[in-house]
Amino acid sequence: MTAETSGELRDFYENPETPVSVAQDRAARIVAFLREIVAVEKGPLTILDVGCGDGGLTRQAADAAPGHRVAGMDWAMTPLRAARGRGLAVVRGGAVHPGIPIASGSVDVVIFSEVVEHLVDPDTALLEMYRILRPGGHLLMSTPNLAAWFNRGMLAFGRQPVFSEVSMARVFGRPGRSVAGHLRLFTLVALREFLQEYGFTGLVARGATYHDVPGPLKPIDRLFRAWPSAAAILTVHARKPAAG
Repeated sequence: MTAETSGELRDFYENPETPVSVAQDRAARIVAFLREIVAVEKGPLTILDVGCGDGGLTRQAADAAPGHRVAGMDWAMTPLRAARGRGLAVVRGGAVHPGIPIASGSVDVVIFSEVVEHLVDPDTALLEMYRILRPGGHLLMSTPNLAAWFNRGMLAFGRQPVFSEVSMARVFGRPGRSVAGHLRLFTLVALREFLQEYGFTGLVARGATYHDVPGPLKPIDRLFRAWPSAAAILTVHARKPAAG
């Protein structure tokens, strides 16, 4: 990532109009994974929400894991101020450059929700997640699904898939008006292979709904949630091997 590119992206995410909040259904899936981890792991755990935005998910994680150490991290100060206003411990830093300002092997759970699709260099970010996690540590991710049931229909009719973007200025070729800055999109197969490439194992995937699906289609979206490879949103739990 060049300095110019980094500056452009930072300015984009400092813009108050850029979405920095996580939708509730995908947040609920991440929190459910976290509750399962807390129920079996001996504490206190160190839980870091990388790319925490305004801290909405971080706050839910802290509420779901009382007695554990929970903090949020983001590279943009505007959402970090909002996260701090929720009473959260926060740190400023990026997942790629200059790297996460956390010691290697010092984190038990990394939450990486709705971030990877925004990155120029997702490979370095995954290496950083792996580095800071302790052996046996947990990675909780969510990201839009390129192969979502409605995207399959969009492509069949020659339309741009939902979640994909060709411009940072406005939306072209698909429904919606909000530019979120998506640079990478994954299918479940691609996400699984991507995580395995960087050493993560034991991937468990669950689907989540998309909050902007039109009202009449929401029941269909909820049904597809049970089929992760065609669900609107992918949420996954993977682990760094205990052997490190």
